[in-house]
Amino acid sequence: MALWGRFSARLLVLCATAALLAACSGGGGRSTTPVAPTNALLGSASRTIAAARFLTAPAGAPNGTPIIYQANPPRRLALASEGPAAFPFTPSQCVTQFGVACYTPAEIRAGYDVPAALDGSGQTIVIVDAFGSPTIREDLHIFDLEFGLPDPTLNIIYPMGAPPVFPTKPDKQHSNQLGWAFETSLDVEWSHAVAPGATIDLVIAPSNFGNALNVAQAYVVDNHLGSVMSLSFGSAEGSIAGRGNNLQLLQADRVYQAAQAAGITVFASSGDNGATNGLGFANAGFPASDPLVTAVGGTNLFLGDTGAYQHENVWNDGDACAFGCTVGPFGATGGAPSVIFAAPAYQQALSHLVARTTSDVAYNASVYTSVLVYIGFFPPNSGQNGFYFFGGTSEGAPQWAAIAALANQSAGHAVGFINPKLYAIGANAGEYLSAFHDITAGDNKFDGPGFSAGSGYDIPTGLGTPNVANLISFLH
Repeated sequence: MALWGRFSARLLVLCATAALLAACSGGGGRSTTPVAPTNALLGSASRTIAAARFLTAPAGAPNGTPIIYQANPPRRLALASEGPAAFPFTPSQCVTQFGVACYTPAEIRAGYDVPAALDGSGQTIVIVDAFGSPTIREDLHIFDLEFGLPDPTLNIIYPMGAPPVFPTKPDKQHSNQLGWAFETSLDVEWSHAVAPGATIDLVIAPSNFGNALNVAQAYVVDNHLGSVMSLSFGSAEGSIAGRGNNLQLLQADRVYQAAQAAGITVFASSGDNGATNGLGFANAGFPASDPLVTAVGGTNLFLGDTGAYQHENVWNDGDACAFGCTVGPFGATGGAPSVIFAAPAYQQALSHLVARTTSDVAYNASVYTSVLVYIGFFPPNSGQNGFYFFGGTSEGAPQWAAIAALANQSAGHAVGFINPKLYAIGANAGEYLSAFHDITAGDNKFDGPGFSAGSGYDIPTGLGTPNVANLISFLH
């Protein structure tokens, strides 16, 4: 039985051009022709890993009840004139003018200590999205010109055929497709920002309904497009009919089992609606909650004007804004115990965790400490194309994927499924303090109950954010 569902893109956008305020309120590579997926990984929902991975073992025929998820609507605030221009603002100048900080690729790389000697050369980062963006090549080129980055090889692949034609006048009636276009721009531009020498394979599903995203992921693994995969989408576990016996969930889990066997590292964003995912009770988001996926939570990252690291806390816009912000709040990091999966071996040493728990790690995610993304898919002369402020945990998933690509380059081989390695680092005090920024302040109580940060592992931010140079040395 075909299972329909709709995943929501994980991003928050603060438009970045002063001309846009009114509107906001109311390279190389190839594009492939459609290719037929093998579907080898989706042909059966049978388990190949012990049912003990589940809190309640799947039983009987998989549940095929339809699931519908709403995409997160983008938030945006205007910043620069239409089209490319020399970006004039430091983070502190952005605070003065817009009430939010804004970071460039150089500042993020400096803040998280990304080694200059590594750029991801010889590696491929695979990004899976729905719908895509009709101007992603052109937008990435402008982003690269702005920040002095080389154009990468960008391959755009449609395993199930091209998506619907992008609307000529994107508006609220097309909010789902528009939201995924924003998501695609963030994923591509910022994975490239951290690993500018890596090839990017952008794999596009023609819809975020049903099994389209499962088929796209299966195509990635079947064809081993790369050793790193980024997923900036998800759904609240509490809204999944049949929970661990849901057909779509079981099929996706088969893909992650195959990815682990193939040495592919998979990252997914933890969500942008606090611990409850908008349901009023704590529950994790899937696929981040799958034990074979590395779940990325979010922080507020504070950097100096040259990118010097200062401090971080849990991303939660419901708390007081450090800059006296006049816009928002936009959201808070996900992170909660799973209601589907049991605690995996790598989390069992953390005695306070009674189930698989997200997040595993974290990264900057707040719109108040945003990154800059170029958008060019609005009509010409509309005043809506330009650089935007972006936030959301989907900012972290592609950048962690880029970090894994750097680790693969450094090691000379794929580091593969990294969760056991990450938690082993967390259990070694010396390695942990060297490889991670331990986030100890804040919580993800955004729209209901939540969890607080603390020393060592905590639910909103996992083990913390990376000191990339040191972390890579421990992942070899």
